[in-house]
Amino acid sequence: MDVVVTLPKRYGLRNWIAEGDPAGVPWSGQLYGFYMGGHPPNIKVGERVYVVYDGCLRGYALLVELEWDFSENRGQYGRGRLVRGGGAVAVTISDRIQSFRGWRYRWWHTDEERPFPSWNIA
Repeated sequence: MDVVVTLPKRYGLRNWIAEGDPAGVPWSGQLYGFYMGGHPPNIKVGERVYVVYDGCLRGYALLVELEWDFSENRGQYGRGRLVRGGGAVAVTISDRIQSFRGWRYRWWHTDEERPFPSWNIA
């Protein structure tokens, strides 16, 4: 199932872009992780991880790996990360998206998505 994450405003769009391999750039071979805590989502390799910043869907990249810690002693999940490579796609939808912590499953239909050439402008 595709998931949606929100980029923290304090981290900023520029810092996120500077990590590398943004939409429209050939893949460098580097992998990137989006870290968070709590229970891991039910997502499989090859499904989409969408990113929201400042109320706007910015695009997605395909998941290449899911890493999550589980504490046997405490019986609960800890910190984890959604890992992507290159090939990010800049898309958006017409609705504004309220920021949230953690992740959510995609709630819109993919046919609502449209190209977003100005994805990198805050």
